Amino acid sequence: MALSILLHSAIVAAAVYGWFTWKHRPPPVETLAIEATVVDESALKGIATKPEPAPPPPVPEPAPEPEPAPAPVEEQGPPKPDPAEIERKEQERLAQEKAEQEKIDQKAAQDLKEREDAERIETEKQAAAKAAADKAAADKAAADKKALEKKRADDAAAAKKAAEEKVRLARQEELRRSLEAEERGNAMRNSDEANRWHAQIVARVTRAWIKPPSARPGISCIVSVTQVPGGEVTAVRVNSCSIEDAALRESVEAAVYRASPLPPPPDPALFERDLELTFAPQ
Repeated sequence: MALSILLHSAIVAAAVYGWFTWKHRPPPVETLAIEATVVDESALKGIATKPEPAPPPPVPEPAPEPEPAPAPVEEQGPPKPDPAEIERKEQERLAQEKAEQEKIDQKAAQDLKEREDAERIETEKQAAAKAAADKAAADKAAADKKALEKKRADDAAAAKKAAEEKVRLARQEELRRSLEAEERGNAMRNSDEANRWHAQIVARVTRAWIKPPSARPGISCIVSVTQVPGGEVTAVRVNSCSIEDAALRESVEAAVYRASPLPPPPDPALFERDLELTFAPQ
């Protein structure tokens, strides 16, 4: 706007200066017309050689009265412009330029808005595409994580089941072996060799027994004995006796400890850690 105003001001100043220059231009110089006759050079020479007699002086004629000189016609220039008209035209021109500039500004603003709308729409599209891609990636990651967790859970469940099955099979095998060993032990304990070995142990305990004064003939006691390989006795407990006599119980327990180490079995397979003996001295 500032440049437009300066340009318009310069145009107005140039128009005013031109008008003043044209108004004060000096009037044109008037020239006088001269009547003349062309004379040949040969005639001039003849005159010089043959002079003629001078003609008689002409009778003077009365001088005509001079005509009055015409009044100088004042040169008419263009009419002086009206300042109000100039101002009005200038205002109209400025208004027209302002309207054109407003149209240009409106067009530029509209173009800018269209570009901004297009950029906004493109940005929204890109943001929507990025959000969709991020969501797809997040969903895929969540699905992969869920699948991995499920696989780990399935593997853990399978491993736990396999371990439980292994433990169950091991327990079954241990129980089977234990039953077999118990059956073998029962068979061996009921064998003649086992009975002879038990009798040897009872005979040694009987030899080591110191009969208390309160003991009577025909007594018998059930005694539990715990031993280690080699026959060393580690524990003795009198379960029951035919008579309730504390001195008798103590004497039997002492006899078992004095009989340690107990005689070994003839076959190592007959060894029992826990023995149940019947002590019945004669």
